[in-house]
Amino acid sequence: MLNRTLFVKELRANYKLLLLFMAVLTMYASMITAMYDPKLGESLNAMMESMPQVFAMVGMENPGTTLGEFFTNYLYGFLLVIFPLVFIAVLSNRLVVRYVDQGPMAYLLATPNKRRKIIATQAAGMLWPVLALVVYVTAVCVALGGALFPGELDVGGFLLVNVGLFGLLLFLSGVCFSASCIFNRSQMATGVGVGLCILFVLLQMIAQAGDKFEGLKYATPLTLFDAGGILAGESAAIGSFVVLYGMGIVLFGVGMAVFCKRDIPV
Repeated sequence: MLNRTLFVKELRANYKLLLLFMAVLTMYASMITAMYDPKLGESLNAMMESMPQVFAMVGMENPGTTLGEFFTNYLYGFLLVIFPLVFIAVLSNRLVVRYVDQGPMAYLLATPNKRRKIIATQAAGMLWPVLALVVYVTAVCVALGGALFPGELDVGGFLLVNVGLFGLLLFLSGVCFSASCIFNRSQMATGVGVGLCILFVLLQMIAQAGDKFEGLKYATPLTLFDAGGILAGESAAIGSFVVLYGMGIVLFGVGMAVFCKRDIPV
């Protein structure tokens, strides 16, 4: 199903990018975990009171009462969406549309490998680094929480939150990947795929800014990822992220199907 040589090549080509984002998220995860300290929390609360709408827009208006709630509000409301989205945007461009735009895809298609095998390999080359990023962040947060605040984190609930996070990133990856499969130019693929994802993020931020715009939450699929609800074990929140998994799989399938049938410029 996959071309092993091409898959390994893509992993080698993109591992530095993965390490860079792992380093950035390690820094933010460490900072957020340290902020759970009551001494730093007082300063954070003062900032929240001075800029309530800004904190609400990025889902940070409620610090919660447990370490898990603190994580879901200060990491999973914005930071662990926007940084992985940048990673996904760069990765989707590298794996498909850049090959078409700059010509190497014609050489790949000239090999004995079928189109479906090539595009399935590129899809796997995109999903594995995203999964690795989620697993890594989960491990970092659990390790830091256990070291600094033993017994404070509901590990089982927190792991489920990260299963939901991967569902969200799978959906965002599907949007960018399908655009990369449909268009021949990097600018167009980025404009459509990444542009849609950014629009979803902005709509969610505006919806969280106040009751006046709350209805906008129904216009963005990102609402289906309710980290706080997942942590609390709410069945509706768990069902919602399952929908994200389904949407992501469909988008990858659509992108692959279009790629297999369309004309590729030589």
